[in-house]
Amino acid sequence: MDTRQVSAGLYSAKGWMKLVGVMMIIYGAFTAITIIGIVVAWLPIWMGVLLFQSASAVDRAYNADDAAALAESLNKIKTYFTIMGVLTLIGLILMGLVIFLGGIAAITGGMSSM
Repeated sequence: MDTRQVSAGLYSAKGWMKLVGVMMIIYGAFTAITIIGIVVAWLPIWMGVLLFQSASAVDRAYNADDAAALAESLNKIKTYFTIMGVLTLIGLILMGLVIFLGGIAAITGGMSSM
């Protein structure tokens, strides 16, 4: 199987990958405007750069039948999804913690009004 055939699916999505990558970079730039956002703004910027680089690499892989460029593209997408997975897990844990603490605060507040 040739590289062009294997990379065809990603190649057809490269426009969307670049669009989402640019939006992530812009989101990171807006996040950096806030004081707390400066601490985490590098993550969406990094993720946007990874998507943009992956789209460029898959373009090279498809047009030049370059297996190394396809491997580079897939590695960048792997890194993107690893970061996204970790961030999603952290977000879910924090959401659960906020719901738990909010419930305790509501119970405590209800008990003090008795």
